[in-house]
Amino acid sequence: MKRILIPLLLILALLLGACDAARGAFTPTAGQVAGNPTPTPFLPMTSIEDAGIQTASLGSDVAQGAPATGGDVASSGPVWGRFAAPSLESDIELRPPAPLFAKPEDQVTILVMGSDLRPNTGGYRTDVMMLVVLDRTDNSVSLVSFPRDLYVFQPGYKVDRINSAQARAGWETTADTIEYNFGVRPDHYMLVHFNGFQTLVDSLGGIDVQVGRTLTDDREGPGDFTVQAGTMHMDGETALWYVRSRGTSSDFDRTRRQQEVIQAIFYRLLSLDAIANASSLYEQYKNTVQTDLTLSDMLPLLPFASAIGDSGAIERYAVGADMVTLTRNSVGASILIPDWDQILPMMAEALNSPQ
Repeated sequence: MKRILIPLLLILALLLGACDAARGAFTPTAGQVAGNPTPTPFLPMTSIEDAGIQTASLGSDVAQGAPATGGDVASSGPVWGRFAAPSLESDIELRPPAPLFAKPEDQVTILVMGSDLRPNTGGYRTDVMMLVVLDRTDNSVSLVSFPRDLYVFQPGYKVDRINSAQARAGWETTADTIEYNFGVRPDHYMLVHFNGFQTLVDSLGGIDVQVGRTLTDDREGPGDFTVQAGTMHMDGETALWYVRSRGTSSDFDRTRRQQEVIQAIFYRLLSLDAIANASSLYEQYKNTVQTDLTLSDMLPLLPFASAIGDSGAIERYAVGADMVTLTRNSVGASILIPDWDQILPMMAEALNSPQ
């Protein structure tokens, strides 16, 4: 049964806040698609150049990806293994499932997703997707982020942007998608809605964000809004705008801003002794997070979080700009074609896989 469990969110906030450096271009982004899916336009060329993303037409060799071996896109031949065969034709050729990485003992993997679901809307996308790898043997953590426009095979469906799997078919299909493409099946999931994020920040009395770069962009209401570099106290509305803004920047720049806000939340929670007060915070924020983790799953992670805070044994990974090629699919949406020769070795390192 699905549970609502805020203490683990607080633990993850501690883990995120303790990180000082990212490996690759760390790219969690806040959701922007609600209701019926709509194409995502190309990033501005200046943003593409700043991020160092390769571009290609869909018909080029680099955009086609590695072809599947055996059967066409509608078959259920050996290439699919235990996964459901595609039900629709894809824009690019399909590749076989990634080899399943060996899992160290006492390792727990949690897929953290952020959605833009709002009341009375017809759908959402999980525009933040981060695999949290907890190794209790050596008290270490790896964080692996997947950009929302990554074009991957969703078993039983077709190749599509990774952020559509959860809303389209639920957790089992999302877990299949991660396993098929990245060689690891997440043990658990957490789904955080952004309206709950705003409530969380306001309930903390706001947060002090160390803004790395001045940003000017529009938001709801007349005119543009500007955040100056330096320390800025933000309420929930401003913090949510700050991590979601993309009109004058890119998804890769939003990575930096989200890290700044997560770290600000971490320091604010730390001042409130969040772990010690987890029970009372659970009652206050229980509608913010949806997860399949039970209380018995969560309790062993509380001392683990403290150990991580003391040791700082955290590594951050991402499918970054140098691991993808930007193009556009048949309906005009921006997509990122993965370079698996770079992505899978990164996954092996992040997972601390013995093979």
